[in-house]
Amino acid sequence: MMNVFELTKTLIDIPSPTGEEAAVRRFLCSYLKELGYEVDSQLVEDDRCNIIATTTAEPRIVFSTHMDTVPPHIPASENQTTIFGRGACDAKGIIATQIQAAQALREQGCAELGLLFTVDEEMASLGAATVNNHSSASACQYLINGEPTDNRLATGTKGSLRLKISASGRAAHSAYPEQGESAIDKLLAALDAIRSSDWPRDEFFGDTTCNIGTIHGGTRPNVLAAQAEAVLQIRLATKPNLIKAIVEQAIDGLATVEYLSVHEPVRLFTIEGLEQCVVRFTTDIPYLSNWGQPLLLGPGSILHAHTANEQVEKADLLHAVDLYLELGKKLFDRIETTQAEAVKSS
Repeated sequence: MMNVFELTKTLIDIPSPTGEEAAVRRFLCSYLKELGYEVDSQLVEDDRCNIIATTTAEPRIVFSTHMDTVPPHIPASENQTTIFGRGACDAKGIIATQIQAAQALREQGCAELGLLFTVDEEMASLGAATVNNHSSASACQYLINGEPTDNRLATGTKGSLRLKISASGRAAHSAYPEQGESAIDKLLAALDAIRSSDWPRDEFFGDTTCNIGTIHGGTRPNVLAAQAEAVLQIRLATKPNLIKAIVEQAIDGLATVEYLSVHEPVRLFTIEGLEQCVVRFTTDIPYLSNWGQPLLLGPGSILHAHTANEQVEKADLLHAVDLYLELGKKLFDRIETTQAEAVKSS
């Protein structure tokens, strides 16, 4: 078995941008089989598969995170204290620490556990949505999901609303703009109205924030654009219907909106004795509702994720293994206590 640093670097060096997770999935399937797991490679689409690894016992507790990363690929490098590269903290290092913790739990006699690694988390969580009805889900009582939380146990995550704003115009020669109608001008006006909107705030989750992620439109600089579109992601602190109403009022008469994905803010299960936080990002958790009560914790900072300098401290990886082990033991104790009380009351 590789140590946690070796496994993190090995995983980083296998490129797995969203849509191209096959190579890292093949490696993990082989590696987990060598460790004695029963491995189910669940087809999501094309050559994209989730991994569900279990022992011979039903998985009461499951460690979970995602295999995909954002582009571009950055190979692993390291110094004495830090590992660098794409996925170092989001989420190759997390995979390594979860496998290490699961092995430690097995060695201590806790066999009712599993590992779940998904595809597509960085886009639309298609892998999580697909695996939600997997046969192992019904046995799972606690899902320990991994994202970079600075090794703090998250008490909640914001929701997410992805949407596409589209504007239509009429093409014309740019020297005679009065003969056409620029879709780009209309889109910019719609986006400006959205940016000027007053977004609601929640006492627990904080501010609602909006990011204009991509803008496309037009064919040539000397042609008025007939079509233009932008894709936005809004981090939800409140119910999505309220945000949809604000968007639709802002763009009225300028553009149309298509909602691509949505889920509400989530309050998470917590255990006393661990440092806690609320995180602004979203996870696979809303799409894994059949996998028991969700917890969220992982090494590394979200401020390093998706950056050219993505990294994770080696000490944080080791600490994460200890924290996952602690969480697992406490949750198994809860399960045993609940079962004993049920027997006693019957």
